[in-house]
Amino acid sequence: MSKITIDGTDITVINKDGSDYISLTDMVSGFEDGSKLIERWINSKNTVDFLGVWEQFYNPSFNSPEFRGIRENVGSGNYFLSIKKWIEKTNAIGIEAKTGRYGGTWAQVDIAFEFGTYISPTFKLLLITEFKLLKQKEASGIDQVWDFRRFLTKANYRIQTDAIQEVLIPLRNLPKKLEGIVYAEEAEVLNKVVFNKTAKEWNAENPDLVKKIKISETTVRLIN
Repeated sequence: MSKITIDGTDITVINKDGSDYISLTDMVSGFEDGSKLIERWINSKNTVDFLGVWEQFYNPSFNSPEFRGIRENVGSGNYFLSIKKWIEKTNAIGIEAKTGRYGGTWAQVDIAFEFGTYISPTFKLLLITEFKLLKQKEASGIDQVWDFRRFLTKANYRIQTDAIQEVLIPLRNLPKKLEGIVYAEEAEVLNKVVFNKTAKEWNAENPDLVKKIKISETTVRLIN
C-alpha cells in the first residue's frame, strides 16, 4: 500500500494481482458531496461505455449481455446504477466496493485516471504526475530496506535539496504549478533516506519544537 498526495489530499494506491488500484473515495474526499461525484460518474453512458470496453479487454468473465442491458438503460430518468450493482450484474473486476478498514470504492489505475477526467483536467494531470513519480521511486528501490547512511549523510543534505531546486526541477521543464509538488516529493525522499522519517512524521513527534522555530518542513530536517 502506498499514498500519493494531491492538493493536501492523501490518495491510497494498492496492488492487487499485479495491477494498481486507486481509491476513488480518497480522490473525492476533498470535494463537497464527494460520494455523489462517483454516483453521477457511473450513471453516465460515456462512463459505462469506457468501463465496458476495459472489462472486455481484461476480464474474460465479464458478463457482456448484462452490460448491454445496463448500457441501454443508463442515463434515463428512472434508472440508477450503483457501483455495487455494476459489479454484481457484470462480474466487473476494474472497480471494487470494499467495506471495513480499507473500505470505499477502488478502481484500476486506467479507470481511476478516467474518473480523474470527470473531476477536472487539472486533477487528472496531477494524479498522473504523482502516480508516475510513485512508480519511479518503486522502480529505483527507494522503499527497500538498506543502509540509508551509505547513500547520503546529514552533512550533505542541504547540497541535495539545493540540487533539486537548481538542477532537477529546471531539467524536467515542468509547469510552474507542478514545480513545488515535485520539489516537496523529492525532498521527502531525501528526508526518508537521511533521517528515516518524513517531515510530517518529524513534526508530529516534535510539535513544541516546530512551534518555536516556525520554519519550513524541509529546513526542520536540518536540525534533527
